[in-house]
Amino acid sequence: MMRKFDYSFLDNGLLPANLISITGSIYSLRTAAGTRKEEYAQVFTELEAIAKLQSVKSSNAIEGIVTSDQRISEIVNQRSAPFNHNEAEIAGYRDALNVVHSGYEHLSFGEHDILALHKTMMSVAGYEFGGQYKVTDNVIMEIAADGTRSVRFRPIPAEQTEHAMQQLELAYLDACSNANINQLLLIPCVILDFLCIHPFQDGNGRISRLLSLLLLYKNGFDAGKYISFEEQINNYKVQYYEALRQSSEGWNTNENDYIPFIKNFLSTLYMCYKELDKRFAVVHGKKVTKTARIEAAVLGSLTPVSKAEICAIHPDISPTTVEAVLGRMVKDKRIKRIGESRSSRYIRNDKNLT
Repeated sequence: MMRKFDYSFLDNGLLPANLISITGSIYSLRTAAGTRKEEYAQVFTELEAIAKLQSVKSSNAIEGIVTSDQRISEIVNQRSAPFNHNEAEIAGYRDALNVVHSGYEHLSFGEHDILALHKTMMSVAGYEFGGQYKVTDNVIMEIAADGTRSVRFRPIPAEQTEHAMQQLELAYLDACSNANINQLLLIPCVILDFLCIHPFQDGNGRISRLLSLLLLYKNGFDAGKYISFEEQINNYKVQYYEALRQSSEGWNTNENDYIPFIKNFLSTLYMCYKELDKRFAVVHGKKVTKTARIEAAVLGSLTPVSKAEICAIHPDISPTTVEAVLGRMVKDKRIKRIGESRSSRYIRNDKNLT
């Protein structure tokens, strides 16, 4: 039985209510981000530079490809050539991410561009199969705690890969032309199907994240440019893999349920918008001062934050200013300090908030 690609179920109006509400929240946060972008162009430029580092780091880290933060920064900013194989993989992701960031308007979710993106991503590390579909069948393995291996998923066989990718592209184009299908719900379905086809010998996960950004950017959802989408996936990777597992069950026989993966994808995007929003908290409707932005970063956080984290959230504010504001807030008992010196973190003092 051949796998069919059909997204018409998104047009039947029977989607879970919580999907509709998170979609609404994303649209309203997107509108807020759009108006700020005109006003705070410089801040967005700085956020983009930070997000790029985090995206390159996280998307590779999900696959176990790691190096130090300092090396990531040197490679992403092209101040240094890669020293080893891991760093060459990281440099390849940097190049492919730059292609998406700078040229997404001219790229399509089509075979030609997907293969070219894979080639770019693989070329620094010198893979000869970059930009080519797999030639041998692959399986997705799971290794249990005791070391036993089992097959978690059997993707499309190598000989059917090209046909499946063409069918996927056509099904996506077809759904794009249906005005009743919400693009935000369509994108994760297409990404899930891409992951289940698993068209490449290596790099499928990383390409799926680049394609997620590409399709989001093309549809006007660019939060991932300023707050790393890949970092959010990496932070909640257990939930990501669980959603992927649930949605790929029964995939080969056209019986899978896309909803778990859609929910996970939307909540990842929502967290990016929420995080972006947090960096611009307007206090009492007044224009945002540096002090107000620092205060909002601590008061709006549900977990203790460090000075370094606040500096990362607001790259345009000097560490000295951050320190001064935190000191004042501790003195006024609006927040409390946990831990000493360099490891200290700050959390709002709930006893004081009535």
